Amino acid sequence: MPRLEHARCGLGICAGVLLAASVVFVTPALASQRFAAKGEVELAFSPRDNTEQVVIDLIAAARKSLQVQAYVFTSRSIADAMVAARQRGVKVEVLADAQMNRREKGNAIPRLLAGGVPVAFETKYNAAHNKLIIADAEGPACAVLTGSYNFTWSAHNRNAENLLIVRGHCELARAYRDNWLRHRAEAAPVKSLPWRP
Repeated sequence: MPRLEHARCGLGICAGVLLAASVVFVTPALASQRFAAKGEVELAFSPRDNTEQVVIDLIAAARKSLQVQAYVFTSRSIADAMVAARQRGVKVEVLADAQMNRREKGNAIPRLLAGGVPVAFETKYNAAHNKLIIADAEGPACAVLTGSYNFTWSAHNRNAENLLIVRGHCELARAYRDNWLRHRAEAAPVKSLPWRP
């Protein structure tokens, strides 16, 4: 009958392993946030619906602020709508994934920069994959746009994408805005493309 051998480790190694295990198994994850349903919900699907126009209409309706997060940003029409919003006095700010937007070719980021829209690149994450617009988070006409939709020609014309807009739920809009602000604090401002960290 084979003899079982006990694993042995020094006090320091065992203590280290136990400490690491306790951090993994004891540290609670941050709690998700729950909100009561309220407001109005709008859905759009591409390529069936005119998703790009839905995004542009949301931007055009903003009165005070637009906070944007984009994974890929090549839509000139959406960039132009953001510049127009800034020109009418809306505070527009954009966060984008650094890896996907660092080159100038085909990118709409230079249009935003030329129009005076502040842009910062997220570099902390493997992919800054958020796709959202927060409009007028302080209300009363607040809105959050989110979904799979990148701000690109392909998302509008070729891909199967979805957009969800929640209007009139300012508590939700502020939660999104607070997360956006946390991401902005970690992001690197962009002045021109091509961009290098």
